[in-house]
Amino acid sequence: MKKIVALVPMRHHSQRVPGKNYRPLAGKPLYQHIIESLLAVPEIGEILVDTDSQPVLAGLRQDFPQVRVLDRPAHLRADTIPMNEILLYDTSQVEADFYLQTHSTNPLLRPATISKAIQTFLADYPVHDSLFSVTRLQTRLYDQHGRALNHDPHVLLQTQDLPPVYEENSCLYIFTREDLSRRRNRLGDRPLMFEIDAAEAWDIDEELDFAIADFLFSWKREHHENK
Repeated sequence: MKKIVALVPMRHHSQRVPGKNYRPLAGKPLYQHIIESLLAVPEIGEILVDTDSQPVLAGLRQDFPQVRVLDRPAHLRADTIPMNEILLYDTSQVEADFYLQTHSTNPLLRPATISKAIQTFLADYPVHDSLFSVTRLQTRLYDQHGRALNHDPHVLLQTQDLPPVYEENSCLYIFTREDLSRRRNRLGDRPLMFEIDAAEAWDIDEELDFAIADFLFSWKREHHENK
């Protein structure tokens, strides 16, 4: 059985939304949503949270004693520190065959989706050496010079008939420490794309995102109750 450790880095300082990692969303601090989802994934052997946020540290130690918590070292706390450097530190603190990284800012990510991503990756490894999640886009896209990227402007296809392109949505990454150390990148030489529905992949990045995520939680509850 392969050991999989989930990594959830959480910086205390947030540039666009102050205190977002511990700000309430749908009745609980933001970070609790992803922790509860990860705890419900049977393939995950351990969860490690790396943070310099005292509210997050205190909340995790009180409510989630089974989660391993790292107090982020001072030299890794600046906004300019690349995520890959933080992950190199995290992976040096706990051994695993594979690491799964996600974010507290993906509160709608379901345990079943995380589990499916792990199973898909393990069934495919080593044909693909890493995994990252994506969102399908079927819309007319242009580059900064106004040139069409994925369609012919002279042939007005319905958007659902356009060839899809995929956005890296930062919900999930699966990788080995060896590849991370060698490439200084979560993506290996042969990464596998794993598609996640746009509503589930919603990322909390700005104030509006909180309102949208709160609405989506309410909609999901009502939809489930009315089924």
